[in-house]
Amino acid sequence: MDMFKVLTTGPMTTVQDLGRFGFQQYGVPVSGGMDNFALRCANLLVGNPESCAVLEMTFTGLKLEVLAPADLAVTGAKMPVTLNDRPVDTWASFPAKAGDVLVVKPAVQGLRGYLAVTGGLDLPRVMGSRSTYLGGAIGGFQGRALAKGDILARLAGEAHGQSRELPQELRPAMDRGLTLRAVPGPQDDYFGQGLEVFFSAEFKVSAKADRMGYRLEGPVVELKEDAPKSIISEPSLAGAVQIPADGQPIVLLIEQTVGGYAKIATVVSSDLDKVAQARPGDSVSFRQVDISQARKLHQERMDLLAQIRKILPV
Repeated sequence: MDMFKVLTTGPMTTVQDLGRFGFQQYGVPVSGGMDNFALRCANLLVGNPESCAVLEMTFTGLKLEVLAPADLAVTGAKMPVTLNDRPVDTWASFPAKAGDVLVVKPAVQGLRGYLAVTGGLDLPRVMGSRSTYLGGAIGGFQGRALAKGDILARLAGEAHGQSRELPQELRPAMDRGLTLRAVPGPQDDYFGQGLEVFFSAEFKVSAKADRMGYRLEGPVVELKEDAPKSIISEPSLAGAVQIPADGQPIVLLIEQTVGGYAKIATVVSSDLDKVAQARPGDSVSFRQVDISQARKLHQERMDLLAQIRKILPV
């Protein structure tokens, strides 16, 4: 059924789900929601499976006319929300009916917000996912960002009709100073003093930060004199930190497939949501952890999600 008519929107509002897996060898990246945790929680708040398609809003929100009754929820960045000019809480579900007007205002903390609706957004699956990959113009709404006048449909689902909220203590902080935990490698042996600089310095998020990766600015991270300046291109994972020729780190994200720069470290998966909410000018530092610690951090994230599923059963 038709669910939303787009009245206004920013330049980077796209449909995303948990991603498109199994096609990186063909040059098709995973895509999906940048803030995996916020996307999952938005769906759980409205009673959806975590994999349902939602809207990802980057800094600028949107204005929608509601065309059918449903529960809605907005998570992620701190983006003030109103329904018919009345404020509604984020990280909580709320009912909407046909004729209502929803406004999500620009982010005041963090960068990316997520809007979920009962049943999830109804769009064709492309390679198993409804996620938008703008670089390939596939998935989502006609392979592009939303524009004024677009009509979005939703899948069938029963609205709860009453608010469900995520407890405050389980909501992530939107800090402007990030500490990212990272495992050295896979090419950490290419760096001598550069490795020490990387794990001790403070960097800033540059203006060159998007779904492909975040380029940082700060002290130069130098290769050893005898290390190759580049490597044979190899598969890239979200969280890998490349060091290009200028010595300024790039944290690779969800729209990469291969890379040819040495990777000094890999950010643990549970910290990538922090990167998704970082803005240009935010400070970033790296803290070294080993594989066993990374596994423990991953398990802690899985335990947190299990706890939330008990609070917000589908």
